[in-house]
Amino acid sequence: MPESVPETQSGDIAAYMRDLGEQARAASRALARADTTAKNQALAAIADDIDRRRDALTEANRGDLEAGAAKGLDPALLDRLELTPARVDAMIEGLHQIARLPDPVGAITDLTYRPSGIQVGRMRVPLGVVGIIYESRPNVTADAAALCLKSGNATVLRGGSEALRSNQALARSIRYGLEQAELPADGVQVVATTDRSAVGAMIAMPEFVDVIIPRGGKGLIERISREARVPVIKHLHGVCHVYIDAAADSEKAFDVALNAKTQRYGTCNTMETLLVAEDIAETILPRLGAAFRERDVELRGCPHTRKILPHALEATEADWDTEYLAPILSVRLVADLDAAIEHIARHGSQHTDAIITENYSRARRFLREVDSSSVMVNASTRFADGFEYGLGAEIGISTDKFHARGPVGLEGLTSVKFVVLGDGEIRS
Repeated sequence: MPESVPETQSGDIAAYMRDLGEQARAASRALARADTTAKNQALAAIADDIDRRRDALTEANRGDLEAGAAKGLDPALLDRLELTPARVDAMIEGLHQIARLPDPVGAITDLTYRPSGIQVGRMRVPLGVVGIIYESRPNVTADAAALCLKSGNATVLRGGSEALRSNQALARSIRYGLEQAELPADGVQVVATTDRSAVGAMIAMPEFVDVIIPRGGKGLIERISREARVPVIKHLHGVCHVYIDAAADSEKAFDVALNAKTQRYGTCNTMETLLVAEDIAETILPRLGAAFRERDVELRGCPHTRKILPHALEATEADWDTEYLAPILSVRLVADLDAAIEHIARHGSQHTDAIITENYSRARRFLREVDSSSVMVNASTRFADGFEYGLGAEIGISTDKFHARGPVGLEGLTSVKFVVLGDGEIRS
């Protein structure tokens, strides 16, 4: 893997990306047949090397943070960029957890006898070469590499220019781990150029890349979806809702709503709109409003909300459709469950939505009728995450309906093929 590539000539970048694609395609065949033991050995070696090289990784990340701050990066992006000790620990644990997960490759399901005597089933197989384009979060480099490796895929990772130092530091550990397990080092390649034309080249190589997964801002994902010649697994944004039903337990409602917004601001599963049933608003909103105010969360409310919370700013129609990724929250009072579901259908992004209620029937209706990739009852939207779902880590959260939906883990990185077992049967 080159340490650097030409930054000025688009022809050079196109040739560089083609080389990466050819190497990834060749490596994908070896990874597809790699046994589980070898893949797990590679994951363990990557984790150990990241742990051993913490100081170098921290120094590289500090360089990215300082450069990002000098360029005036948004605080939410700087938060995503930072590799705190806890996030490095989580990255290492994610690698170990993925190693412990069952290997989906080669698993045969639904094997049944047909009247002809043959058995027909489905076998899980890798997608091939996965191209991942992402911004800011360097932990994606480790998570994506691990998930692709365990699911038998080669991957080409193109991180944002703001995380180049951190990503290259992680790339060294990944390459080390693959070599220790005697797997092809080109099975995971981290693009070493910040030239934007690399993205255009990557999404136009269907002969080398089987699927593209973009992780980043809405503009990036819209561009990839519009221009790609390769299938895309995507989500555009996360306008997540918590609806506090009239039958909610006040303590649960307070804890969940506060956590859903303030546990972290810059993530796609953070609550951006709070919906409150009119019958419980006078009881729950004053306490919640005070708690948000203590945490410097700016509230933007409908007219009914502002009667209860006079310090809230007036919400505009655009607020209901906005993913803030910041300490800003839209609040709307609604008549009932039907009105809440209608609001989510109109303004939501099909990412993650939650209801707080003690009414079983309403909870069931919310689960059935809200068309999002994750729908929750009495739990924070912040749980919409591959690690929290037991997937080890996630390569992204898909709001598509094909081929994967919700947090995309190992199974989402595989496909199926039909397998037929016979004993000399012929079709008459």
